Amino acid sequence: MRQGHLHLVSDSTGETIHSVTRACLAQFEVGQIIEHLWPMARTSRAMEQVLEDIKSNPGLVVFTLVDNDLRDQLLSGCRKLGTPCVSVLDPIMQALGSYLDEQPGHRPGRQHAMDADYFRRIEAMDWVLAHDDGQGLDGLGSADVVLVGVSRTSKTPTCLYLGNRGVKAANIPYVPDITLPSQVFAIKGPSAPRIIALTNNPKRLVEIRRSRLMSLSQEEPTAYVDPEQVKAETIAARKLYLKMKWPIIDVSHRSIEETASAILQILNEAAANEGE
Repeated sequence: MRQGHLHLVSDSTGETIHSVTRACLAQFEVGQIIEHLWPMARTSRAMEQVLEDIKSNPGLVVFTLVDNDLRDQLLSGCRKLGTPCVSVLDPIMQALGSYLDEQPGHRPGRQHAMDADYFRRIEAMDWVLAHDDGQGLDGLGSADVVLVGVSRTSKTPTCLYLGNRGVKAANIPYVPDITLPSQVFAIKGPSAPRIIALTNNPKRLVEIRRSRLMSLSQEEPTAYVDPEQVKAETIAARKLYLKMKWPIIDVSHRSIEETASAILQILNEAAANEGE
């Protein structure tokens, strides 16, 4: 497995370029890749520092720069160093420009502007935190989605991810032999929040729960990690989900992002059906 350096150059926070390269690297059996992240590179002096580092640590350069002068400086410098240099956004920008018959504005960080969408996401994040793990039950009616699931089915991180997308997501734990809060069953009607159930493979669930207990220095055997008890718990939970006709998402082999994408798809389909 190859080792090397990867230089990520951005005139904004670097979030976009970091996410894209991480997604791409996941497709390769790589060795030690040393990432050099250069966010907020908006001046010629900053670009000089970037090129100095590239010279000292040769490797692939990936960038998101909208300022033409800075782009030319980086590209020219990489050519002199004989270093491969790739723009992440160029193909998409060109395709959008052609489709929209318009030229891009070349304004760094515009995607992070504090517009209405930004404040909507902040509001959603605050809402998610106030309705985590069964809190704020009386406010469930204002949710966009309510997640129900047994312990360790990634309810909280999924809600946080959705909140960052502007979705007001609450989550309610399913606890064996304890009826779900009445507020959950009171959610009815076409305009009511969607309830979506999360489930996991019992074997995988036991592994996750054991790891959780070990991290808390609690290794004594309990029903929480007993394979038969966990299996019975997931079966009972699924029976309730099916009875209530809630969509079920198996998170056994899904990342948080994949689970959130499946939830967003369900929400979008529901919104489309309501609009018909």
